Amino acid sequence: MRIVIESLKVAAGKIGLSVHRHSPAAQQRNVLALLKPVQTEHRLIRLGGDTDGGYLLPDDLEGIGACFSPGVDVVATFERDVVERGIPTFQIDASVEDTPLKHELNDFEAKFLGIETRDNLITLDDWVKAKVTEATGDLLLQMDIEGHEWLTFAAISTETLLRFRIMVLELHFVDGLTHGLGPWLFQPVLERLARYFDVVHLHANNVTPLVQSRELQMSRCLEVTFYRKDRSVQRSPLQEYPNILDRDNVPNRPSVHMPLELFAR
Repeated sequence: MRIVIESLKVAAGKIGLSVHRHSPAAQQRNVLALLKPVQTEHRLIRLGGDTDGGYLLPDDLEGIGACFSPGVDVVATFERDVVERGIPTFQIDASVEDTPLKHELNDFEAKFLGIETRDNLITLDDWVKAKVTEATGDLLLQMDIEGHEWLTFAAISTETLLRFRIMVLELHFVDGLTHGLGPWLFQPVLERLARYFDVVHLHANNVTPLVQSRELQMSRCLEVTFYRKDRSVQRSPLQEYPNILDRDNVPNRPSVHMPLELFAR
C-alpha cells in the first residue's frame, strides 16, 4: 500500500497536484470542539456594517482603552463604530497606502504583523507596547490578516494576550484541518486561547462555499469572537444559533452554515 501511495504522489506531482494524508475525523472534531461557542450573561451587539466588516461581540466595552485592528480593507465600518464610542483605534497593513477611516482617534501604519519586528514587520507584542501603556486598561482586538493569525497567536506572549478583553478573529484555512500541518498548528493555538477565553460567537464566512472532507463539511473561514473568561460568571449552551444579528459577508453568494454538532466532542 505504501508503494502505491508513493507512486500516486509522484504521478500527481508531475501534473501539478499534491497528495496529502487525510487527518482522522476524530482529530478534526477535537480541534473544532475548541471553538464550541457558549452563551454568557452579556448580550451580543453588532459593530460594523451589515455585510463583510461587521462583527458580533459582547456588550462589555465600558473601560476598553483601545482597539487594535490589523488588516485594512476598503471599508472600516467596525473601526468607525469603535471610535464613535470614544475608543482609540490602531490599524496596520502594508498592502494598502492608507486607511479609509479618517478620524482623530484612528492611527494607521503601513506595516504587517509578523513573528519578529524588522523592516515593515512588527509583532503584536511590540505593536501593543509601542501604542499603549498598562494604564490604558483592557484592549479590544479585531484581526483579519488572511491566515497570518495562526503564527501571530503562536508567537504572542501571555502578558499581551491577556490584555485583550475581547478578540474578534477571522480564522482562515480552517479546511486545513483535513490534512497536512493544519491540526498540528491549529490545535495548540486554540488550546492556548481556550485556557483564557470563551468563544461567544461563531459565524461561517460565505466568501467561499463549504469544503467537503471525507467525513465533515466545513467553512474555509470562520469569524470567531473570544471573550476573556474573567469577564463572565455564567456559561450555558447557546439558545440562538445562528444569531439573529448575523449577516452574510457577501450578499450575492449562497449562505454557508456549520451546525453546532460539528463543534461537539
